[in-house]
Amino acid sequence: MENNTIEEIAPVIFWSLNQSDDRHMDISTLVPPLIHEKKRMLTLKVDLQKQGGKEFNLIYYRELKPGQLRVIVINEELARKGVLPLISTYLMDTDISQRLYLIISRGNFEEFMREQLNDQANLDYFLYRMLKHYEASNQGEMSILNLHQFKNKLFSPFADPYLPLFEVKKDNFTYKGTAMFRHDKMINMLPLMDDQIFQLIDNDHYLKLFAIPSSDVTLGHVRSKVDIDLDPAYKNMTIKIDLTGRLEEYRGNKNLHEREELAKLHQNIEKYLVSRTSDLLKTMQQWKIDPLEIGTRTLHPFSKPISDSEWLKLWEKMKLKIEYRLTIQPLVNVNQ
Repeated sequence: MENNTIEEIAPVIFWSLNQSDDRHMDISTLVPPLIHEKKRMLTLKVDLQKQGGKEFNLIYYRELKPGQLRVIVINEELARKGVLPLISTYLMDTDISQRLYLIISRGNFEEFMREQLNDQANLDYFLYRMLKHYEASNQGEMSILNLHQFKNKLFSPFADPYLPLFEVKKDNFTYKGTAMFRHDKMINMLPLMDDQIFQLIDNDHYLKLFAIPSSDVTLGHVRSKVDIDLDPAYKNMTIKIDLTGRLEEYRGNKNLHEREELAKLHQNIEKYLVSRTSDLLKTMQQWKIDPLEIGTRTLHPFSKPISDSEWLKLWEKMKLKIEYRLTIQPLVNVNQ
């Protein structure tokens, strides 16, 4: 029977999980998360997560309660081996909300937290607020996914999950792109430019800022409308993307006061986006993943659905046709 008073418990905001050796993993958290008391990091080498949760209570004077758990930080090395055994523990624990965020870390997250303790005592809470902000406000900057959303994609026959990946250095914690998964194993990461296109065609369909250095331009408040069409034999896919936004910055040599010059800039941007999106989709075909859930478009009422393995064989060989249509408000007045 559990019988705690408030003074005896310490809610846990995050767990950090790292591969320690072939058999063990390191599990870490910051304590205490809420009260005015100097924080310190607790780290244990364990075989099992629940074992870690129990053994933390043997080295700390309060009992750690995971009911306020909001973030799970999984090291990239561990994610590449498969996250299902890890997240199953949280999925089955009725004390833990499925709305907790999952993120992938590249580098030593514990070292970063330890270094930052003196400067940002509430770093664990700030991390949670940052993830919540980018999720709630649909900023279109990060691929935020909670446990519930990740689980739904993981167990769907026509979807592959993804998670945000942060690179951790001694004094930096930087969003680097989207980690792509095949089933429950991370297989690779989309770098930032590909990640921006992924945000536009799948995640939030919105980017507050979209920098395209190859065209010397930054677009702002970009919204996308995506139309995907498969032919009946599933050999060809046409994807049409309407982008609207405004020109926020231009550092090229074109005279944007002239309509023809502005039209050329539009053409250059469209050509670049077609090429980059084509490369992104071909990469997904090579990786044998479908994070865009294109396979769901093969489902029709009154017909037998194809299996996920059949779909992946079709997806790998599918020919792609990509069209962009830009409607961009210019930075300056344009001569008629």
